[in-house]
Amino acid sequence: MSLPNHPNEPAAPCAPTTPSGGLMTLVLLLLCACLALWPAHAVAATSDERDVTLQARHWIDTSGELGVDEVAGLPADRFQPMDSYRSFELGKGALWLRLDLPPRDDAQRWYLMLSAAAFTNRATLHMQGADGRWSRQQAGDHLPVSQWDHPDQTPVFALNPQVTGPLWLRLENTPASLSPRLVLLTEKQLQDKRYWTFLMVGGYLGFGLLVLFLGWVHARLYGDRAFIAYCCYVACMLGFQAAFTGVGGLFFWGHWAWWNDAAPAVFMLWLTGSGIWFVREACAISRHHRGLDRFVLAWSAFGLLYPVAYLLLLNRPAFLVLNLYGLLSVLLSFFLCIWAWRRGETYAGWLALGFLPVHLGYPFPALRSAGVLPDGWATQYAVLIGSAIEIPLLLYILHRRAKDFSENRARLRAIESTDPLTGLTIAPVLRLRLRDALRRSRRYGHQCGLVLVDLSNHGDIVQREGREAGDRALVVAASRLSLVVRDVDTVCRIADARFVLLIEGPEDLKLLGQHIVAKGLERIPLLPSDVALRFRLVSTALPEAGEEDLDDAQVLERLQRALDQLADDPRKVVLHLPQGATA
Repeated sequence: MSLPNHPNEPAAPCAPTTPSGGLMTLVLLLLCACLALWPAHAVAATSDERDVTLQARHWIDTSGELGVDEVAGLPADRFQPMDSYRSFELGKGALWLRLDLPPRDDAQRWYLMLSAAAFTNRATLHMQGADGRWSRQQAGDHLPVSQWDHPDQTPVFALNPQVTGPLWLRLENTPASLSPRLVLLTEKQLQDKRYWTFLMVGGYLGFGLLVLFLGWVHARLYGDRAFIAYCCYVACMLGFQAAFTGVGGLFFWGHWAWWNDAAPAVFMLWLTGSGIWFVREACAISRHHRGLDRFVLAWSAFGLLYPVAYLLLLNRPAFLVLNLYGLLSVLLSFFLCIWAWRRGETYAGWLALGFLPVHLGYPFPALRSAGVLPDGWATQYAVLIGSAIEIPLLLYILHRRAKDFSENRARLRAIESTDPLTGLTIAPVLRLRLRDALRRSRRYGHQCGLVLVDLSNHGDIVQREGREAGDRALVVAASRLSLVVRDVDTVCRIADARFVLLIEGPEDLKLLGQHIVAKGLERIPLLPSDVALRFRLVSTALPEAGEEDLDDAQVLERLQRALDQLADDPRKVVLHLPQGATA
């Protein structure tokens, strides 16, 4: 598909108006209502959970090589209490958590969840039975989700009711920091949490796919490259949320551990790069500053290509570059929108507002990645909720923008084939249609009609009422002439106050001439009541007998001469040229 560089360039035929604006408004209102219920439900669900994070004691194995027997044999004073939620920079080491479980109902089946940690590299829970033997459960991105002991969107471990001693949880994560949060759940609470999360995240992904489809339809409908960039942005956003929430690893790539580990960073970079590309296209940066446009293109390309270098390096500096790129891209996108808006791009200002929901939610996961905030509901779902509001808003803004530009292109194309003042067909188009009409008439043996009409008192109207009144009289004349013919006929303005009517097929031209004169005598709105349109006209039926070689230029010239001669007799206003007349 060939797309113009900017909506103001010539494009394919005018796109029709679509009802997607009202549809998007309705869908957005429904979505906001659902999202308003999500935090309330999350808070209610969290109140029933037992957060045992602060009851644990921690120790960091800097070598990352010690086993559970060695760690369990360490002196108790080596383990520090978890006084508050915090982050750990582990590097190649491992974090060990010693957890003494609180009293619980033995009639219930209990689970320990590493909450909001879908991207932990490896999590291993060790429990020692009454016989002194250790049992182990594993989860994490370095292990395919299908091979987890309890596959879920985040690591989940079943607790053995026979175990009375402490639990030992070993965690690995690099290059990002690790901020563990341990939640004790019953089987029912775990199922309720799963169902609600799957419902909301599934609804979000389904809604995103619908918006993605609508964006592609708009791209094909309007031929605007901004919609292509928007579709890429939405697709990357959906991929990022699927990876970030753990739903992707559970349902889509459960057998690919390497991709489950890389997907959040890769989709984040692709999302950011495609977002900058989208801003460039939607704000028409290339129209205002070539140097800035090249910089924006390079910035966008960096986000699309950097995942290769990041996955090869996978160290702390590479991770810092990733976070810095995301932060600067947020600032850059907002700056570009405001900058373009200040230079006359009206919709760029609306785009800046459309991006706000995601921009406001971005600090939560960004600060979590930097180790400032611990894992939690806000760090996990703030961007998801923001993007659920942002995505339809951006599509609606693009729809309004494309509709306005499409109407402008339609007007530009109409100027090429219509008279700017009256909206009638211009002379070159009339000649083409007249030529075709003569050819059809000779082929099928029927006649067509041609009527040349002169607004004889146009000069008097201009002299008496002014040029504006004269232009209004021409517009009214064009409208009334269009009313007396059929849709298949053509009305054209060929001179300042002269019009031509091409009548397709048989027609009583004498009766038509009487109707034209009568129409002109009707009162003209916004002009004095004594001002009327005084039409003078000449008509003829075509083709004339014995003139097989007569062309369109000769026909029009003949009618012009006849009308000029008719002006010498002020008492006569209608003249029908008989066949064979040479006036």
